[in-house]
Amino acid sequence: MQEGFPAKRVLKIASVHRSTYYYRLSHPKGMKKIKGGRPVPGFSRTQSNKKVSDKKIKGYLMKLMERKECVYGYRKLTRSLRKKYKLIINKKKVYRLCKELDILVPQREKKGKIPRKLAKNRVVTGPNQLWQLDIKYGYVTTSRRFFFLASAIDVFDRSIVGYFKGTHCEAKDITKMLQKAMLKRGVHIPDSDDEKALIIRTDNGPQFCSTHFRDFCENQKVFHERIPPKSPNMNAYIESFHSVLERECYQPNEFVTFEQAYKTVDEYIKFYNEERFHGGLKDNTPKEYYEKWQNKTLEPVRLAM
Repeated sequence: MQEGFPAKRVLKIASVHRSTYYYRLSHPKGMKKIKGGRPVPGFSRTQSNKKVSDKKIKGYLMKLMERKECVYGYRKLTRSLRKKYKLIINKKKVYRLCKELDILVPQREKKGKIPRKLAKNRVVTGPNQLWQLDIKYGYVTTSRRFFFLASAIDVFDRSIVGYFKGTHCEAKDITKMLQKAMLKRGVHIPDSDDEKALIIRTDNGPQFCSTHFRDFCENQKVFHERIPPKSPNMNAYIESFHSVLERECYQPNEFVTFEQAYKTVDEYIKFYNEERFHGGLKDNTPKEYYEKWQNKTLEPVRLAM
């Protein structure tokens, strides 16, 4: 280019972008990285624009720590400085000053997460081998509130073995429901490690990741497995039931009261278990299919799930 050749042609031959070339012309030494942030001013201001040195602010902090505020962390100490001393100060600076004074409240220890046993493909040859569990919401129009429905389905005969409905749904509500379902279906605690335990498969909802739910499974010797995130196909049977419930129960009915909603859900689940034909069960109802298995009049069926 010093010889008079066009810059565009030279840059094209050299495979150099035009913006890079012109940036270098205006910044011959390149961009220098600025080390560190702005210098610490050493003071803060009050709401009346009066300067207060950091040394004095540290004195304020020590006074606060001698009183009931000693239980406060740096965030609440920031609020105390703003309220009592009318300081314009942010929590980051208060954290720095507290750290210099060594008065930071010790951090709470984080509890260990509940270990997750990932769901895997299983072969189901009979009832009470694999139950899938999930939570669905319903809506009551007059109160503009939701209610919860936690349902457990047996993968083999598609029976809704237990369900809980209410305006709240905690881990203890679900474990009580499962306890009743296990008694009703005759699921007992395995006597030995060789005996196969009931497998309960769920998603990663907070109720299923709780310590209470883990303790319940350990006490009942139930194997609890959780599906990976964004993989509802691994919980396909309960997802399918909730889809049918939405289409055949929720959508045709407008729930005006919680009592009406609960009664409608009770009636539908009874219909689903005892009267509704199921294509996957050779047009039997879940109840008929389960009874045929009990009477040994059912051809051996193996489900991969």
